[in-house]
Amino acid sequence: MQVEFRTHRLRSCYVDSSAGAREWGDKVARRYIERVNVLKAAKAADDLYKVAALRFHPLKGDRQGQHSITLVDRWRMVVTFRDDALTVVRIEEVSAHYGN
Repeated sequence: MQVEFRTHRLRSCYVDSSAGAREWGDKVARRYIERVNVLKAAKAADDLYKVAALRFHPLKGDRQGQHSITLVDRWRMVVTFRDDALTVVRIEEVSAHYGN
């Protein structure tokens, strides 16, 4: 799967683990890098449903069209798909779901 990043910051946190650790903490940063690597290894979105640890699922309401991947505890990565074949994924954000 082809991976794109919505912001330069999200790309930097993938390329440089220390940037991610400063942004979210060491544990979340490590898991973020792991999850991006899983996205890169997948052929399409269907492959992500098969990895139970991701807890990959579509979002509802205002976030319809986006999907969530669990990182650590309440931390999640929100992604969208840029093509109809669901093979180009864009990382939109990393956030603590339901706040801190």
